[in-house]
Amino acid sequence: MSSTFLGMPAAPPRAPYGEGNLRGDEKFPAAAHTELRNEQLRSNLHKATHTIRAKRLKVTAELPDWEELRAAGAAIKTDTMNRLPELLEQLEEKVTAAGGTVHWARDAVEANAIVTRIVEATGSEEVIKVKSMATQEIGLNEHLEEHGIKAHETDLAELIVQLAHDKPSHILVPAIHRNRDEIRQIFLKGIPGVDPGLDSVPAHLAAAARAYLREKFMTTKVAVSGANFGIAETGTLSVVESEGNGRMCLTLPDTLITVMGIEKVLPRYADLEVFFQLLPRSSTGERMNPYTSLWTGVTAGDGPQDFHLVLLDNGRTAALADSVGREALNCIRCSACLNVCPVYERAGGHAYGSTYPGPIGAVLTPQLAGMHEAKNDPNSSLPYASSLCGACFDACPVKIDIPSLLVELRHQNTEESGTTAEKLAMKAAASVMSRPKLYTSAQKAAGLGRVVAGRDRKISHLPPPFSGWSDSRDTAAPPKQTFRSWLASDEGVRALRQAAQEGAAGAAPGKAGASPGSSGTQADATGPAGPGSTGPGTTASGTAPDSDSDSEEQR
Repeated sequence: MSSTFLGMPAAPPRAPYGEGNLRGDEKFPAAAHTELRNEQLRSNLHKATHTIRAKRLKVTAELPDWEELRAAGAAIKTDTMNRLPELLEQLEEKVTAAGGTVHWARDAVEANAIVTRIVEATGSEEVIKVKSMATQEIGLNEHLEEHGIKAHETDLAELIVQLAHDKPSHILVPAIHRNRDEIRQIFLKGIPGVDPGLDSVPAHLAAAARAYLREKFMTTKVAVSGANFGIAETGTLSVVESEGNGRMCLTLPDTLITVMGIEKVLPRYADLEVFFQLLPRSSTGERMNPYTSLWTGVTAGDGPQDFHLVLLDNGRTAALADSVGREALNCIRCSACLNVCPVYERAGGHAYGSTYPGPIGAVLTPQLAGMHEAKNDPNSSLPYASSLCGACFDACPVKIDIPSLLVELRHQNTEESGTTAEKLAMKAAASVMSRPKLYTSAQKAAGLGRVVAGRDRKISHLPPPFSGWSDSRDTAAPPKQTFRSWLASDEGVRALRQAAQEGAAGAAPGKAGASPGSSGTQADATGPAGPGSTGPGTTASGTAPDSDSDSEEQR
């Protein structure tokens, strides 16, 4: 009887290297160093994030069950990830039954090809787009342009970014890094036929964008959208937005193509009740979204008559396979973590190099695209783009423990990095700390650091390979005396003796005042001589008198 080798199971693939927008050109520290010089950017980010943060705190405080809503959202998303394959199959069945067509895309390459093929089949040379993180992730606009198809962003902020040939810097407010004067110049250069006398009044800028987009809404036959949620139970898709451009794109064209990450599915229609409370409060600080659009397949005579749903993997299955990191797939793209992050507020979104910036981007991007797909992969630096202060965890509406995930990714990065200076340093430290005599010698040698410390008793510059540490932080000068030497000194002995006496004095009143029936009986305090008596070497309160032998024991 011959045996057949079926092969070893392989890990799910990451998003393909070089496709889409899940990787920057340089590592985070270098990119952030550049962005930190942009004073206008930092001013814009400070104002915008603090405004949204204050609004969010106000509207979440109005709900007495806000924490219960967060717990419900987390539970629903966790249940979804545990049953993702069956829910996606159910979603496909319901969308198909409602007259839609479902496509499965393993990665950005397949997704772009599918969308391009559908658009070309309509004969259209342009599409209008609803703001979509998934299509930014796969680089759809650039791919369509290569095939002679012009994509028009209809969200105001996305339009600003597109006309400026820029990149989004925030999940919710893509043009957060631009001020009104910059936007005016962008419109003057990028919008055909705009009034040359256009000023920088926000209402006038919005009116100019509206006039330009209205013509696109009325004449373009194909629209592309993302989806905030897809309901497996009914095949319903949902988009929430604030400007009404999404409603126009979802209802006016003949053909609608929706690109949805597979993690956006929800089991039941009733689950929307939870997320329609969590999402607007966490994202824009509003009680509800101005425009919430829901559609199920195709309805004769109403809305697009040709509907396509593209279910996008692009590394999500790889993230799902990580028993720890899969929690990041619970993200509902609210951007609350960005608005409270001190690192994002100063560095901005472009420093992350990915469609997904901020704390959640530092977690999600490496999981989707990997951290070691090429030498000096920029994504390997993202897990370190955080102070681990925990503000993101507190703000997350579905309770994603982002700090813990970042620590896990740092661990994974260390394991994958092979032999590095950091690993060698840690091994050397472990070797020293496991040998008491060597540790004592190292402590004495460390005292020489006082020589190089400045007048402020801080060491600001260390030689390689420790220069990476001192580049971003100061090190306190070693103290004149180590703790172990202090502990063995007369001063240390006296301090410990005094602490013991104070502790005994604090415990004595409780024992003396114990009632006869209490667990702390007099017998426990006085020893075997019995209640009310005093044994040798023991006071009535049950504490030993001060003596040299007692001091030695304490020492």
